[in-house]
Amino acid sequence: MGTDDVRDAVLDSARAAFHSKGYVKTTMKGVAAAAGVAPEVVQRYWGSKDKLFAAAMKLPFDPATAVPELVAPGLDGMGERLTRTTLDTLGDPESREDLIALFRAGASTTKAAAGLQAFFEESVVDRLARTIGVPDARMRVALISAYLIGITVNRYIVRFEPLASMPEDDLVRIVAPTVQAWLDPSIPLPGSE
Repeated sequence: MGTDDVRDAVLDSARAAFHSKGYVKTTMKGVAAAAGVAPEVVQRYWGSKDKLFAAAMKLPFDPATAVPELVAPGLDGMGERLTRTTLDTLGDPESREDLIALFRAGASTTKAAAGLQAFFEESVVDRLARTIGVPDARMRVALISAYLIGITVNRYIVRFEPLASMPEDDLVRIVAPTVQAWLDPSIPLPGSE
């Protein structure tokens, strides 16, 4: 078996495991066994479960590096960066189809949906909340996530007009200020005073 064959076998096994067991119950060791390779092979190629998940689900980003890159320039402009990253991620048809398939699988078993939720919370929301350093960071990031996911679902899946056909730069100009406002520590969340 060549290197590409091994990688493909591992990714196929990982994709099947994440769909059937969810993110939390899928282990790198279990994926290795299903692919017929040693656990060290999976570790060497991907290094962590979130990187394996991103590769298996064909996400165009690795949360371990994407979140620090989003945060590094500071809070100023983060609303636009988060909005663009979300649109780019779900704008990619292959990534979007894998994520939709994961949600559909979760509709009958809830394992896949719970797995995606766990992955998203651990790899994106919690990481972002820990690093932005604003009051109520977890709530702010949860609101931002819900808002951006709603925008992308209406744009790419429901195809709700005018969101579906709006140029991305125009959509970013409309959406990013709301995201930025939720990141502004000088603006308390309603009801949190």
